[in-house]
Amino acid sequence: MTELGLPDEILACLFDLDGVVTKTAVVHAAAWKDTFDAFLRERDGEDYRPFDAARDYDEYVDGRPRADGVRTFLASRGIELPEGQPDDPPDAATVHGLGNRKNNLLLEKIRTGGVAPYEGTLRYIEAVRAHGLRTAIVSSSANTRDVLRAIGAEHLFDVRIDGVVAAERGLPGKPHPDTFLAAARDLGVRPEQAAVFEDALAGMDAGRSGAFGYVVGVDRAGQGDALYAHGADVVVRDLAELGGKE
Repeated sequence: MTELGLPDEILACLFDLDGVVTKTAVVHAAAWKDTFDAFLRERDGEDYRPFDAARDYDEYVDGRPRADGVRTFLASRGIELPEGQPDDPPDAATVHGLGNRKNNLLLEKIRTGGVAPYEGTLRYIEAVRAHGLRTAIVSSSANTRDVLRAIGAEHLFDVRIDGVVAAERGLPGKPHPDTFLAAARDLGVRPEQAAVFEDALAGMDAGRSGAFGYVVGVDRAGQGDALYAHGADVVVRDLAELGGKE
């Protein structure tokens, strides 16, 4: 299927949301920075070491479920918090409290700044579907449906595996491959018949460990070498580079 830039055996395409379909990865990074910097400043005083919205985000947070992102980043600083409960208030000094604080900040940033898609991705998905391939959105975000509706793209996906569905099914998030594997099953294809499209290093790890047929790294942040190191078969800056023009 050279016109789509994919091997002929690929029958389905599994797309991450933030950073692949929508320009929301930078909004997520900003919300995490605001959240962690406030927490670290309160804990360590004005000499605290800030959250790096590029390096720390890529390494510890990007692509992971919200609570996993909190745990992983804090562990990198030698900090451990009580788990708390999923409905903890955003000022609670717990894993879930920090996660809820970040989500509130994210939703406020989206409300004030809106959501924009990557037009090259939308055109590519339309071309993929025109060639008879099935599609799924696979995201750790619990806001996936609302974001897709905001950009008028919900109809482009046959299957949605997001933070809500993962919680309902008890699926561990990226870097584990389980959410991608669930999407492939729901589409009726084997992993080797599915292509994964991701911008996050955790998503690359999930694609590699799930033995998917093709893993496309989308480099929005100048981390092409890292995407290859984590399992990408090919790295592009925009999906329009793969083809699919009608």
